[in-house]
Amino acid sequence: MDISKQWRSIIDSVQDGIIIVDEKGNLVVANKTAQLITGYTEKELKGQSCRILNCTGCKVIGKGKGKNWCRLFSKGHIREKKCVITNRQNRTVPIVKNAIVLYNEKNEIVGAVETLKDISENINYKNELATIKRMYHVDDGFHGIIGRTPVMQTLYEHIESVASLDTPVMILGESGTGKELVAKALHETGKRASKPFIKVNCAALSEHILESELFGHVKGAYTGADVDRIGRFEAAHKGTIFLDEIGDIPLSVQIKLLRVLEEKMIQRVGTNTSIPIDARIITATNKNLEKLITKGTFREDLYFRINVFPLTCPPLWQRKDDITLIIQHFVNFHAEKTGKNILEFTPEAMRAMMAYLWPGNIRELKNSVEYAFVLARGKSIGIEHLPEKIISFDPLKSKPIKISENNVIVRVGMSEKEQLLNALQQADGNQTKAAVILGVSRITVWKRIKKYGIQLK
Repeated sequence: MDISKQWRSIIDSVQDGIIIVDEKGNLVVANKTAQLITGYTEKELKGQSCRILNCTGCKVIGKGKGKNWCRLFSKGHIREKKCVITNRQNRTVPIVKNAIVLYNEKNEIVGAVETLKDISENINYKNELATIKRMYHVDDGFHGIIGRTPVMQTLYEHIESVASLDTPVMILGESGTGKELVAKALHETGKRASKPFIKVNCAALSEHILESELFGHVKGAYTGADVDRIGRFEAAHKGTIFLDEIGDIPLSVQIKLLRVLEEKMIQRVGTNTSIPIDARIITATNKNLEKLITKGTFREDLYFRINVFPLTCPPLWQRKDDITLIIQHFVNFHAEKTGKNILEFTPEAMRAMMAYLWPGNIRELKNSVEYAFVLARGKSIGIEHLPEKIISFDPLKSKPIKISENNVIVRVGMSEKEQLLNALQQADGNQTKAAVILGVSRITVWKRIKKYGIQLK
C-alpha cells in the first residue's frame, strides 16, 4: 500500500485538529477536527492568512516569508502551548497547540504543521467542579476529616481541647471510621506539629519484630541484626507516636510499653542502656479493651495509662447527613486522580448510597466510589456503576444494632432526628437517659431537641 496516497484519510481520522500553512502563513490544509474547532470549512480556510484564527499564541512579524513571517518559523517548533483562537462565530476557543516547521531538500522553509486540541470541555468541567465544591463546602474539612454533623463538630471540639496537651489519647471506633486521621489532626493542631508523626500498626507485626520496631536494637541482638537501629519511639522524639490497633500488642510487649510510659525511657533490644524519650502517645483500637482485660489478654494498668482522654470516631450510620458531603469529596478526589470528567452521582445512585448501611464505614464508601469511577464513562455516576451489594441492598431487612451501655436497640440507617426520637421514646422522654443511649452529652440532646423543634410530653 502506498501510504502517501492515504494521507488525507489518515489526518482526518486524528482526534486533534491539524492545519498546514505555507511559508507565508497561508492556510493550505485543515482536517475535519480542525474544521469543527474553527467553525470554518477547509474551502473557506484555503488561501487565507493564519491570522484569520486570531491565535493568542502566535507572534506574527509579517515582513516576508519564512523566518520573516512569524516566531514559529524562527524557532522551529512549539510544544504544548496554551492559547485561544477565535472561531467563525466570533467565539473564543481555548486550545493546546503543537507545531513544527517543514523544510525542503535544500533546508528551505516551505511551511508548518500545527495540531490544535480543544480544551474548552476540560475548562468547563473544572468550573463546574469548583461550583460543586463551593456548593457542598467540600474544602471545609477539619485536617482531612470530612463531616459537619453535630457529632463530628463535637469530635472537632474535643480534638482542639486536648491537642495542645501531652495527655495520652485513645481513639475508639469501628474499622474504617478514620482513626488515623483523628490522630494526625491531634498532632497537627498541637504544639508538636513541626516534629515527627510516627505511626505503628501493632496488628501487622509479630511479637519479636514489634519489640524491635518500637524500641530499636543493637548490632548482634539477634540473627540478622547486622547494625544498630533506632526504634519508632526514638524516631518520634519531641513529636507524636501513634500506636494503631493497640489491642493486638502481646503481653510481653505491653509490660515494656508500660515501663516506657511510666519512666519515659526506652532500652533497645540487646542492651541495658536506657535512652530518654519525649513523645506524645496516641493509641487507637476497634476492640473492647475492657473485655480483653477480663480475659487476661490486656493489662489493666496499661489500659488506664493510655485511656486518659478517650475520643470516639462515630460510625457512618450515626452521621448519615455527612454521606453526601463525603461522597462528593471522593468524587473530586478521584476526578483529579484519574482525569475523568465526572461531576456527581445521579439522584437514583445517591439514594442507593444513602440507603446502604456502610459496615466498612468511610473506607468502604471510598472504595465504592473508586469502583464506580472505573465503570462510569459520562459526567455522572449512575446506579448501574455501583457495587452489587449496594444496588441489591434492602434497608427493611437490615439488622438492628445494640448500644452496649444498656442494651437499647437502635436500627442503623436512621437520620440524626430519627435517632433522637427513638432514644427519647425508649428513655420515656428523660434527656439524661437519651444522652446515654446516643453516647452524647445531655446538653447535646437538649440542643438537638431545640434544633428539630421536638415537643416533649
